[in-house]
Amino acid sequence: MSDTFELNAEVRTDMGKGASRRLRRLADQIPAILYGGDKAPQPLTLVRKDLEHALENEAFYSHVLTIRVGNSKEKAILKDLQRHPAKDLVMHADFLRVRDDVKLKVHVPIHFLNEEDCVGVKTEGGIIQHAATDIEVFCLPADMPEYVEVDMAEVAVGQIVHLSHIKLPEGVESVALSHGEDYDLSIASVLTRKGGIDEEEEAVEAAAEEGEAVDEAGADEATADGEDTSED
Repeated sequence: MSDTFELNAEVRTDMGKGASRRLRRLADQIPAILYGGDKAPQPLTLVRKDLEHALENEAFYSHVLTIRVGNSKEKAILKDLQRHPAKDLVMHADFLRVRDDVKLKVHVPIHFLNEEDCVGVKTEGGIIQHAATDIEVFCLPADMPEYVEVDMAEVAVGQIVHLSHIKLPEGVESVALSHGEDYDLSIASVLTRKGGIDEEEEAVEAAAEEGEAVDEAGADEATADGEDTSED
């Protein structure tokens, strides 16, 4: 993993929802917490622009991070983000401490390759359906992949790509598959395009024309009624 991430944080002493709101509104900071390992949970504050800039990089979500608090540094991974329900604003961040010799569970994004050249799409007229966008893996921090790849080039209509089809790096294990073959979940598939493109477009156009006809009929009726009631 070539990317490295370091966040500067400060210890948060003013607790509670009111204090968190003041941090976000007045100081432009984000409340956070660092927990796990053999240490007590540590409430922190982060500079909003620094965190948001880091979040723009997909690798940030699946990397071991360095969190600097004063003169000390701790290794951690991003475990959770709470966002505003209506706005794309980070409200709180959770970080989990990690140790080099202790395996951890982490969600790693899936990169789907060659979708445009997929046999089921290019020659058979199908469409790709994604059943998952990430995979949960179990590994040491040093072995944690930035992402895993799924090649869709040879997938035909009706075929399903499962977890077992993903080639994971050495030292990395699928959490789901560790529970047995019954947990070999679907990742993606190529489906038949029902009715074909032309029929779909015709159906959309027919629905639009029907809507226009209803609107015109309603307008004519309203005009007729208006001739008698316009002076009321």
